[in-house]
Amino acid sequence: MVPEWKKWNSNEFGISTSTIARPTRKVLNGLRKRGSEGVFVWCEIVGKRFPVCHEHIGDTIVEVSSFSTTGRKFGRELSYNIQSPIECDEKDYVRWRNCLQRDFTINGLMFDPYAKIVYDYMGARILRAVRIAARLGFRFSRETAHFVKNFACSILKLDKGRLLMEMNYMLAYGSAEASLSLLWRFGLLEILLPIQSPFSTLDKLLAPDRPCHSSLCYFCLAVHNGGDMSEALNIARRIAKLHDVSFQELSEPGDRDSEALNDKVMDLAASIKRVLSMMSDEYYVSQAMSEYPQASFSDLVFIPLALYLKVCKIFDCVRQGREKGFVPKQRSKINYELLALGSLEEVRHTFARIVFDTVYPFNLT
Repeated sequence: MVPEWKKWNSNEFGISTSTIARPTRKVLNGLRKRGSEGVFVWCEIVGKRFPVCHEHIGDTIVEVSSFSTTGRKFGRELSYNIQSPIECDEKDYVRWRNCLQRDFTINGLMFDPYAKIVYDYMGARILRAVRIAARLGFRFSRETAHFVKNFACSILKLDKGRLLMEMNYMLAYGSAEASLSLLWRFGLLEILLPIQSPFSTLDKLLAPDRPCHSSLCYFCLAVHNGGDMSEALNIARRIAKLHDVSFQELSEPGDRDSEALNDKVMDLAASIKRVLSMMSDEYYVSQAMSEYPQASFSDLVFIPLALYLKVCKIFDCVRQGREKGFVPKQRSKINYELLALGSLEEVRHTFARIVFDTVYPFNLT
């Protein structure tokens, strides 16, 4: 909760005009003439296109944003052929025009904290609408759901970087299962990922304040022991717990011969790398998208090469053997700081947790 604002008079503290340096006084006078009512110190400016100021007030960070900017963003004047809202007064018109210039979503909404009113003139853009609905448990109205589904193919017009960012926001912050469900429901999943999950278990380990690196998300879409295959096989042979029989793909424990288990792990590693290669191959994606005649031609690959290589490295230890300088992780607790940075050891450990918690759930009797 944001603390109440306090206003102080400088005279009460013995601060007179003469004690303020001339350059500082000039800046303060200029701000006052422009209508500024408050001046903050230790302010952090975040963002380039839409700068937001992070102001520290006690233990709280308050985001401060201006309604408009004097900076010129385009070489020509933009014209809007959209009619303003009905019965729009002067203040409402200012808010509406400002919303037209903003990137959608929470940025495109305006909240009056005093009147406790949310202004939404722009509606929602598809991917961010899905992300917010999944994370906060919102439901689409019938009208919104209709248009999201009908205009699903329009997301192909987005920049690859934006698609990757939005997908990472959906999958890496504890709402992956709900996000994938909504993407599938509205026909977006086969457009974004025409090649495809234990995402429900992943969500239990992650949260908005405890995200993971994007490499883990895409690795799940397609081990923790750093390549020590002999140790891994010994652990596998000692597992006596019953697995979740609802997974039809899992076979009953049979021959646990080291060579046979090793071959199966190698096959799994090769299969995952093959799927990852398909997800980053323009030709394969275009062939998969050809099954959707209503969509415009697309060979969209929004997973960059650097991320693909990082994901592949997670399983390289299986083929190359024990990694040089490998030190086994001593604690089972997830280090979320290292996970967010993409630490290979931490990503492997978290993936192992996801697999084991999915296949061998604690509440299985």
